[in-house]
Amino acid sequence: QVQLAESGGGLVQAGGSLRLSCAASGRTVSTYTMGWFRQAPGKEREFVAGITWGGGSTSYADFVQGRFTVSRDNAKNTVYLQMNSLKPEDTAVYYCAARRIGYVIVTTRAGWDYWGQGTQVTVSA
Repeated sequence: QVQLAESGGGLVQAGGSLRLSCAASGRTVSTYTMGWFRQAPGKEREFVAGITWGGGSTSYADFVQGRFTVSRDNAKNTVYLQMNSLKPEDTAVYYCAARRIGYVIVTTRAGWDYWGQGTQVTVSA
């Protein structure tokens, strides 16, 4: 079993930055694809970004538009999401996810095997 724990969320003004972290435990996720999703109140959970096991391939949602960067440190069993130029519409609970198949990034919620509890990101206007 893999446990995922997100941290780094909080309240920030529009235009600001946050760095989310997702620490995995239970086993190494160095061979897993890792991803970030978000869910705003009343909306479906949506894909934000993903990174393959070695970091060689990344994928982003269109709304990221170059503002977010996903990265990973396999030695620390941790994945990160650097979020810059934040907008009020980025307000959501952000979830970390892990997928056992490490070379494919999928954007659907059903394609992921493990989830964290989420961290709240609130962007004020």
